[in-house]
Amino acid sequence: MIALQIVGMVVLGYLIGAIPVGVIIGRLRRGIDVREHGSGSMGMTNVMRTVGRAAGAFVFLADVAKGAIAVALAWAIIGPSSDMFFWGQVAGGVAAVIGHSWPVYVGFRGGRGVSTGFGAILVLSWPVALIPLAVFILVVGLSRYVSLGSILGAFTMLLAMIPFIVYDIEPLAYIVFVAVVALLVIFRHRGNIQRLLAGTESKIGQRVKTG
Repeated sequence: MIALQIVGMVVLGYLIGAIPVGVIIGRLRRGIDVREHGSGSMGMTNVMRTVGRAAGAFVFLADVAKGAIAVALAWAIIGPSSDMFFWGQVAGGVAAVIGHSWPVYVGFRGGRGVSTGFGAILVLSWPVALIPLAVFILVVGLSRYVSLGSILGAFTMLLAMIPFIVYDIEPLAYIVFVAVVALLVIFRHRGNIQRLLAGTESKIGQRVKTG
């Protein structure tokens, strides 16, 4: 029974995470596929550059909600009294980030997973979530590079969770979530890393021409 519940968390988490909000907004607002412009992502930053700030903010909130919902489903599907509850949360959260990154609905070309991962960690452990958020805001504010803030924020999330695990504040399962998601986020930003090193990465506020 528990195996089926975990599978259910994975499947539902993936399908929720895969909802291509950025692509939908781009088509509704501008008649474009945002993945064909700018960074090629369907996430907040590229939507903001190609469609506008309001659209980008909406996509951010929707992508955060995807991660949060995918984790919260564990209360309904598994139940907090189960020994596997925390692992169910992790399964749903990781699956949502994978779904956002490789969405089945639009040819497996998605976003970087940052907002969806943030939504998931907010539900798992909001105190831990606030630490990488602060790092993200600080780095973006100083450098104007959203990608750099995302990469360092993902790495900080992993570091921030460690003492919570060591002092038994959070369950061991959560370290699996932050480790997997941090690696996924960094992997999805490999092109950005190359552009950062080359000095060609776009800064926040730069608008992309879409014809």
